[in-house]
Amino acid sequence: MDIEHEEEIKAKLIKCEDVSNPDKYFKKLRENGDRLFQNPNYDNLSNFLTALANKKRLVIIKILKEKDRCVCELEAVLDESQPSISHHLKILENAGLIRGWKKGKFTHYDIIKEQMSFYLDILNQELV
Repeated sequence: MDIEHEEEIKAKLIKCEDVSNPDKYFKKLRENGDRLFQNPNYDNLSNFLTALANKKRLVIIKILKEKDRCVCELEAVLDESQPSISHHLKILENAGLIRGWKKGKFTHYDIIKEQMSFYLDILNQELV
């Protein structure tokens, strides 16, 4: 952070908080921010939330919660093409939320419940 921006923030802190030592308070806030940005749980949460940050992927998770499904079933549920479904499935797979396996000619998918629980526990622990 450049010094000009730092001084601007300190001037605002004096006005919005009862701060007698803006330098010390600013330093404390920056240390807190640095600590939070280094928290590996936030990387995990960011991956998890990014994977779920799409309505179609939320619907996929919901439908897979009922039972494992093949891509053609997901096509019917979402009224989307196979390439579009595959794109969403890949994002969910990369986040470790679902897994696919061959069953005859078709690939089926299900939720990895342990990973979903892991992310939800972190979310609850860190943000709730």
